[in-house]
Amino acid sequence: MVARERVDLHPGRFRAAPERSRRIARPLAVVARVRETDEDLLDTIGRRMFTRDEVGADLAAAMGRPRADPERVTMAAFSRALASPGSTPENAALARFLAVVEDTPAWVDHDLVERGGRALRRMGRTLDDVLLTLSLIGGYRFGGPADLLVATGGLTGATAMRRLGETEEWARSLIAPGGLRRDGAGWRLTVHVRAMHALVNRRFETNGRWDVGHWGLPVNQADQAATLGLFNSTGLLGARALGWVVTPAESRAVMHLWRYVGWLMGVDEDWLFATEREQNRFLHHVLLVQDDVTPAGPALATALVDGQRSLTSGPLAGVRGEYRRRRVLGLLRWFLGREGLRDLGLPAALPWPVPVAFARNLVLSGLVARTRTGRRWLERAGDAWTRGEIDRRFAGAEPGVAPLPG
Repeated sequence: MVARERVDLHPGRFRAAPERSRRIARPLAVVARVRETDEDLLDTIGRRMFTRDEVGADLAAAMGRPRADPERVTMAAFSRALASPGSTPENAALARFLAVVEDTPAWVDHDLVERGGRALRRMGRTLDDVLLTLSLIGGYRFGGPADLLVATGGLTGATAMRRLGETEEWARSLIAPGGLRRDGAGWRLTVHVRAMHALVNRRFETNGRWDVGHWGLPVNQADQAATLGLFNSTGLLGARALGWVVTPAESRAVMHLWRYVGWLMGVDEDWLFATEREQNRFLHHVLLVQDDVTPAGPALATALVDGQRSLTSGPLAGVRGEYRRRRVLGLLRWFLGREGLRDLGLPAALPWPVPVAFARNLVLSGLVARTRTGRRWLERAGDAWTRGEIDRRFAGAEPGVAPLPG
């Protein structure tokens, strides 16, 4: 549904920086073999900046009812429903929401989902590096979603490492064995995040703090589909750029896993892509319609880069923390180039971590991963790396995701 009282077909940010957008999108055009721009797709992307996840919006409306209203969905009831597969809540709105997310599409192949999870777990540190630098920080080069993160207090200041840990905990839960089954932690956390997005959307649509005319809806279909692409095909591209060999079978499995995640998140089904090429073609067009960087981008990027210093303790903690910071800057230089660092207000850097990472990954993915024993070892090593990173980012607190806003 299009947001009420909108007259313009596209928000003000639509194609607001065409030359810059074409320059940034050019590499994806090569990768996806895009020979000409699809103007109809560009138009659709712009229009869907004014559309939302209506299933989530209905749940958020029920959660926003007065406390005395018997039709109100409470946070406790929502949590109980997620933790109780097969149950039918008495609340009608909550029952309707669960009926949708539990009606798994026929195209979902859980065996393929599991294979995608194992492929990602084997990447270990490489996956973490790519998602932090190329997917998350790289996405802050454009206005809109970055501005919403700042407005909601996410990933800024002292909360940066905890928020990053929450994202990593969610991603870890998706790729864990059985994580996306109905009784899996990944399934529950994904549906939790969907509700959280709907509540944020409802709040910022109406609180006067968000310029819908310029940015579109706070959490809209176009941005959600683009964010999904940052985790699936962009993640695979980044891994290859660091020397990780991704086989066609692994690519298919990883894309399938994220396709199901996108469905659970409420992304429009025609924008859930089965192949990297389809996804990258879509992302190429998404890049063409973006606005320029805003002050939110440098604020978020600096918080995550400088926050690396806080992840070390014990002897030489300061030296090791600065090493982590400089390593992230080096990876950002490799992925985003000099222009990307300037856009985000980050200091100049050289891509010095890349040669070692590239050589290591070629050995791990090209040799070790070619045997069953090697793959199992890589999965265990990847799990251990991820657990350690999450522990560091939560600084001893219990891992989890952000609570639903009240």
